[in-house]
Amino acid sequence: MEPEFWHQKWRERVIGFHLNEPNPFLRKHFGQLGLQPGQRVFVPLCGKTLDIGWLLQQGYAVAGVELSEIAVSELFAELGLTPVIHDLGSLKHYQALQLDIFEGNLFDLTAALLGSVDAVYDRAALVALPADTRARYAAHLQALCPAVPHLLLTFAYDQALRQGPPFSVPAAELERLYGVHYSLKELEYRHFEGFQQNVPVRETVWLLR
Repeated sequence: MEPEFWHQKWRERVIGFHLNEPNPFLRKHFGQLGLQPGQRVFVPLCGKTLDIGWLLQQGYAVAGVELSEIAVSELFAELGLTPVIHDLGSLKHYQALQLDIFEGNLFDLTAALLGSVDAVYDRAALVALPADTRARYAAHLQALCPAVPHLLLTFAYDQALRQGPPFSVPAAELERLYGVHYSLKELEYRHFEGFQQNVPVRETVWLLR
């Protein structure tokens, strides 16, 4: 999926993936990661999610990466923060208080630029990527932040009934992508009909250790 797809979504405000409240699964299950306030959480493909504000309010440091300059600018504005911006070539680094956001392509982000993180919260990254990119994404995350726990949200549905994103990522694929390095624990799921075409969907929150 080309970057222009997401740039167009933000320009045209087609951002139904943006929730108007912190994710309920995050609030309910974040404690399963076993972090202490002050530790740092990485949120890939973060958009301007309100989950970041919630994490900051709980006392955690947050790092994220996001392709859209619009999303990054609105994130800081809505948090009431004025970032210091550093040009890193293919990326820009926005920093304010305990928040670091890298604007640009996730695959341009390196472990050296990201720095140390204590957990990954993947609310909408894996499911935003087509099948031919998900393996590369999982491997890149392992290189960026090896051996840290993940809180991961997925959707599973009949992919033949609609095009993504968000894409269907069933449990078997999740095991293929992460099972070598992590044990996977299903924490909770819910069924709903959504994504405009009323397709039956199973949304699941996973703990990876």
